Amino acid sequence: MNKTSASSIRKSLGGYLTVIITTLTVFTASATSKLENYSIQKTVSDSIKTVHGVPVNPQDISPLLVGENMPQLQLTDANGKAFNLNANVAKKPTIVIFYRGGWCPYCSRQLSGLQDIEEELTKMGYQLLAISTDSPENLKNTETKEKLNYTLLSDADLNAAKKFGIAFRAPKNYDSFLGDASGGKNIHNLLPVPAVYILNKKGNIRFEYINPNISQRLNEGLLKAAAAALYKEL
Repeated sequence: MNKTSASSIRKSLGGYLTVIITTLTVFTASATSKLENYSIQKTVSDSIKTVHGVPVNPQDISPLLVGENMPQLQLTDANGKAFNLNANVAKKPTIVIFYRGGWCPYCSRQLSGLQDIEEELTKMGYQLLAISTDSPENLKNTETKEKLNYTLLSDADLNAAKKFGIAFRAPKNYDSFLGDASGGKNIHNLLPVPAVYILNKKGNIRFEYINPNISQRLNEGLLKAAAAALYKEL
């Protein structure tokens, strides 16, 4: 599904529309045991409360769909250097992780789990990029604390999260620290819904996992199996 057709679906169907973002059946290396079909559903409403152009409720996000292309994006790495996401994705198949920040215990657990499979993903031919609202300085702290070998990127103003369609207005109790965590760039106190994308070298989304429940992250085993199943077509 290309971007035009996906947008058409969102705009042309009134009321509530249940969209299957992705359903993936993967097999173990021996091809003898089938993993459970993994699907994510999103309800799209005509009357969504928004602020600063993003939903207030994380369940109301309108993410890019499987088959659509990633937007043009320039981010910043942990050393404060510009990082052209599109140019880097063009080099090899990429797994992109959106997480909230190094201050989030669920995110820290996820980042640590990704480190456990990073070498295997690299051997498959993937690169792993993790994007958050943290400033480069805070990314560096997370790299050191979690002993990470993969690339962390700063989306402090949430431009990337907004373009991927996963940004929402954080609850008020987050206002006291989101600005500081982002180096003062997250002026509207937004957050991304945690998400995982597998992209081919053209920047086309081939798999995604998006869950507004912040405690529910994609299991490393499922991610590894999905990556292995998809690699031949990337």
